[in-house]
Amino acid sequence: MNGQPLTGQAPDATAAPLRLGTRRSALAMAQSGMVARDVTRLTGRPVELVEITTYGDTSREALAQIGGTGVFVSALRDALLEGRIDFAVHSLKDLPTAAPEGLVLAAVPEREDSRDALVAREGLALGELVEKLAGAGRPARIGTGSPRRMAQLNAWARARGAQLETVAIRGNVDTRIGFVASGELDAVVLAAAGLNRLGRSAEITEHLDPELMIPAPGQGALAVECAATDSGLAAALAGLDHAPTRVAVAAERALLATLEAGCSAPVAALAGWGHRSELRLEGVVGTTDGATLLKMSAHGPIVLDESAEQQAVALGRALAARLLDAGAAALMGERAR
Repeated sequence: MNGQPLTGQAPDATAAPLRLGTRRSALAMAQSGMVARDVTRLTGRPVELVEITTYGDTSREALAQIGGTGVFVSALRDALLEGRIDFAVHSLKDLPTAAPEGLVLAAVPEREDSRDALVAREGLALGELVEKLAGAGRPARIGTGSPRRMAQLNAWARARGAQLETVAIRGNVDTRIGFVASGELDAVVLAAAGLNRLGRSAEITEHLDPELMIPAPGQGALAVECAATDSGLAAALAGLDHAPTRVAVAAERALLATLEAGCSAPVAALAGWGHRSELRLEGVVGTTDGATLLKMSAHGPIVLDESAEQQAVALGRALAARLLDAGAAALMGERAR
């Protein structure tokens, strides 16, 4: 929100409500509800949530098999282009990197916690869990639907000679945590931001430090889209934008975009602000078994002006080029184009 608090306006009961498109999951509804309240405070207009089912919500296949990127987004974008909704809220990490024709990214609100979080049996941290189960003569079984998480968990285990088995899972937050409660799994890894937004942060047994696990590009951030033709609404929604977040995720997504074509390997990226407006970007490309993990970083001063996003994109592309030079393309199965 440009680093400024929202200016409050009393809701105008006579105004036609803005229609906000959202997925039906509890997390998506919670996120969209947050944005709806902010839009009402900002504009004075009521907002109604329009629930839309996406392909990613109905398919039970692994995300890598159904394409991953965009499967939670396409139906919402179709509704925008057809005029069935006025704007949409996405988890930014679900958003394809290619700019959609006819739509505009009106706002990237301030980012929540970008880290991954462990929810483990008996309230254990990762090291404690692995050590305890090693004493029982078996590996810790940890569930995640993310090849990126699998790669970094397995690399961590290899470096320590630890016993760990990653298990591919899908489902909503309740389903995933339920695997731990039932004893089917020893732990699951989820985005900390989602648990925070659902009011379930008390269930986190460890926040995984980025030194162990770099998050997905855009993790913890939201994206607010509307039709490019609705310039008035786009200008109003821009009041939700948080420039430091938008610039940081632009660097992460530029790295992903440079690597993405033909990419079935784990890719992680995280940009953060340091002293004197310096943006530091870390990137990871690896294999799901953790045998090979390329990790590099880049940094540079960026002033938050009209050119900041372009500078961040250049930083992301440059780091991706270094990863490719170091062999990232071979890890991804084919040369990224």
